Amino acid sequence: MNGGFHHRGAFRESVGVISKRLTLGYGLGLLLVLFVSGCGGSNSSSTPPPSPTPPSPPPPSGTPSVTLTAFVSGLSNPLDFQVPDDNSGRIFIVQQAGTIRIINTAALLPTAFLDITSKVNFDSAEQGLLGLAFHPNYSLNPRFYLNYDRLSGGQIQTVIAEYRPSTDPNQADPASERILFTVNQPFPNHKGGQLAFGPDGFLYIGLGDGGSGGDPLGNAQNKQTMLGKMLRIDVDHMDSGLQYAIPTDNPFVGGGGLPEIWAYGFRNPWRFSFDRSTGRLFVADVGQDKFEEIDLVQKGQNLGWNIMEGTHCFNPPSGCNMSGLTMPITDYDHSEGEVVIGGYVYHGTAIPALAGAYLFGDFSNGRIWELTEGSSGSWTRTLLMSRGRAISSFGQDAAGEIYAVEYSGSVLKLVTQ
Repeated sequence: MNGGFHHRGAFRESVGVISKRLTLGYGLGLLLVLFVSGCGGSNSSSTPPPSPTPPSPPPPSGTPSVTLTAFVSGLSNPLDFQVPDDNSGRIFIVQQAGTIRIINTAALLPTAFLDITSKVNFDSAEQGLLGLAFHPNYSLNPRFYLNYDRLSGGQIQTVIAEYRPSTDPNQADPASERILFTVNQPFPNHKGGQLAFGPDGFLYIGLGDGGSGGDPLGNAQNKQTMLGKMLRIDVDHMDSGLQYAIPTDNPFVGGGGLPEIWAYGFRNPWRFSFDRSTGRLFVADVGQDKFEEIDLVQKGQNLGWNIMEGTHCFNPPSGCNMSGLTMPITDYDHSEGEVVIGGYVYHGTAIPALAGAYLFGDFSNGRIWELTEGSSGSWTRTLLMSRGRAISSFGQDAAGEIYAVEYSGSVLKLVTQ
């Protein structure tokens, strides 16, 4: 994610032009460039700049009228919003440089829950502390899991680690780290970052293709690497030689790929979530130069990258072999937005008209859409609002209400207008 986010008109440029704008916003500026075009990959330099984003049309008649209202400010590069299932009402916000803050009764606590900035490689771009997941039975089993980047002997690594709180529930114990596994990263971008527990109690981990542009190493389609994959592991048990166990029903347990893989063919699955009602897995996969997509992911599926970008051929640019590939439930081109940010299925009570709709947005322009499923299984995408905010993530509280995390340092709540 990179490039002067507070300037709404500056998002439609090619990589070379956007790169020149890094000074327009510290950190904020860097993130958009990297998410949008992969930092100067071979495909992006030849792609002409997309046309400027047209003014947002008014929502169709009957669309819920919603807005974002201030909830908490004073954060630094926030990227994730998580709520443990412990009836405490607390909200935990991940800050990219390596800290986690607590919001309690709509107030930001002054002391960080966890500070691992000394371990985290925060490059003011796509690396840093990227994701947090609480054990689904956190009140009785107080463990939580992080996805962060580090440098080890000059090698960039993704680290998936377990931590525990101290005797003070608002203070984690930084010495409690247990590293589950690490993944060597070939380039600085496309790290993914989300992790979440599914309704089955297993931990799902989204990893990007490892970076550059266009997946030059072919990682997303290579089932012998964790890059470009959705992984699924059991953190409550350990197999021999591992700090976790492999679920016996993972699709490649019997061979044909790494046993941790649940699905493959992703470019940069920045944010994903499970519908708390149906258990379905919605994944937002950030596109390369032209298209953003939302996927509904199931066991063993190939989501298509880098053969396809959204529902369109990428490599080759036409006539690609689509057999065996799962198409997204929606995609959109870069005239509408350039960095898709996955959200949640709405299960709150404050906005009844959104009940059961999947909400998501775009980092480059602050647009938020609802995605609804018809009786035939087709999906309809409807624009709800566009406010020019740099939304880095969404969150869902215990009551099912939806929040937007703004990378400039605030959390906003979705409400009726």
